[in-house]
Amino acid sequence: MISNKVSHAFQTDDARLKPIAEKVLARERLTPEDALALYRSPDVLAVGWLANQARERIHGNITYFNVNRHINPTNVCVAACRLCAFGRKQGVEGSYTMALDEAWETAASGYSEAVTEFHVVGGLHPDLPFEYFLDLIRGLKERFPQVHLKAFTMVEVAYLAKRAKLSIRDTLLQLKQAGVDSLPGGGAEIFIDRVRRVICDHKIDGDEWLSTARTAHQIGLKSNATMLYGHVENEEDRVDHLIKLRALQDETGGFQTFIPLAFHPDNTPLQHLWKTTGMSDIKQIAIGRLVLDNFPHVKAYWQMLTPKIAQIALRFGADDIDGTVIEEKIYHDAGATTPQGMTRQELTRLIREAGREPLERDTLYRPVTRSETTLTVNV
Repeated sequence: MISNKVSHAFQTDDARLKPIAEKVLARERLTPEDALALYRSPDVLAVGWLANQARERIHGNITYFNVNRHINPTNVCVAACRLCAFGRKQGVEGSYTMALDEAWETAASGYSEAVTEFHVVGGLHPDLPFEYFLDLIRGLKERFPQVHLKAFTMVEVAYLAKRAKLSIRDTLLQLKQAGVDSLPGGGAEIFIDRVRRVICDHKIDGDEWLSTARTAHQIGLKSNATMLYGHVENEEDRVDHLIKLRALQDETGGFQTFIPLAFHPDNTPLQHLWKTTGMSDIKQIAIGRLVLDNFPHVKAYWQMLTPKIAQIALRFGADDIDGTVIEEKIYHDAGATTPQGMTRQELTRLIREAGREPLERDTLYRPVTRSETTLTVNV
């Protein structure tokens, strides 16, 4: 039963939101039509209020963060996605591919005992053999056995499988055996074919992305899921994306976190497009929390949103602000002007100033406790 105190606290002039509010407060699942009404509502504060109710019902006042480092072993990519400012063709100015020793040294250069995760993603290299990536992971795991390896998007996995002439399942099993602990959520973009043909026609399609994620979950690898918004998609496309993610999560339970990513058009073939606004960013966070009722977490990725918008998002449905990151390349190549990394102290300050309580986590959302000399993951 909904308390009168809570139900009376919801105020809006948008009549479309009132039946949705009844569902949210009664913990009932929203329909695609409800999701579309949320997108079309001008009352961002009312949408945010509802998302905050859902967020606090799950997580209370806690906001999660972690201490992580990004490693991008190559930016050479056979694809020519219009959304991307990171990838380069082999041999052109600015292209690079790390030797294994260089990749391990890069990991070490940003490593301290505080780091609990390496986030490893890169381009679709035309010549690197599958064994390079297996050796990369084996070497990282050997040198940093206590660090969780979150490595390779669904797009990369599918490409490696094709290159190695293996099934998706066998490719994932070999990566897992080498030391991959979970998968990031990149490459999902927008699932609908009409949009993918414009922004990323060289990538696997939406169904293949979902199928690859399903297989990963079936063999015990958790993953995240993203949605790239603010380019050529419409509101119906966004709803379609969210509903497909929710359906797969009903099936597998393997997604940990939903991460909305605002499109950065600078230095891409789509640089003529407008950038997203702060209002659209926090609204997308809120709708993600309301529609994806079976996702444990929704992340306000500060690298994309800016730290200031990420703070606001913590009152609009987000319960995670990502991590220290260190040397993020992909979104900065696309014009992001945020810092390339933050200290643990800076992140906790951002969270506390937003009125939330910071909780350091590992990649699997287990609490991390520290003393001056030790780090403990509370399993």
